[in-house]
Amino acid sequence: MMWKTKNIYNEYFSFRLMPEERFSKDVPDWNKFDRMADSMFVRLAWGLLYVAIYVLSISVFHLPGTHWWMYFLLPIHFLMGPVHGAIVNWSGHKYGYANFDNNDQSKNSLLLDVLMLGELFQNNHHKLPNRPNFAVKWYEFDPTYPVVKLLHFTRIIKLRPA
Repeated sequence: MMWKTKNIYNEYFSFRLMPEERFSKDVPDWNKFDRMADSMFVRLAWGLLYVAIYVLSISVFHLPGTHWWMYFLLPIHFLMGPVHGAIVNWSGHKYGYANFDNNDQSKNSLLLDVLMLGELFQNNHHKLPNRPNFAVKWYEFDPTYPVVKLLHFTRIIKLRPA
């Protein structure tokens, strides 16, 4: 199954397969950046950066609360991105409820959403992809939205009017 997913990704990435217009309309095209970001060099660089942060905080700066056993946490950092993506794309299309009929299998998974920082409101996101707050109903909470609002308030980012 993983090979099939990776194969589809490569088909889109190499432009052998084109997405529907609704997915590519008004989206910036950063082809050089995408190719660079997808390179093995960048992946290794991120891994080395994680290792360097651990080495500096534990061995060089002796930050409070750091100890040698924390090196065992490195695999968690290396796997965080792929595992997070797998949870979002699997659970967000298999389990939960739907607020909107999007003609797809997207679902909102309330139980895991807080752990995924709002990413599991997939059904809401598919219906309203440009909305910064993925929560729609009164009982839904997108934990990253207050952070986005704070960044807007401090003028680090600028939210577009709805």
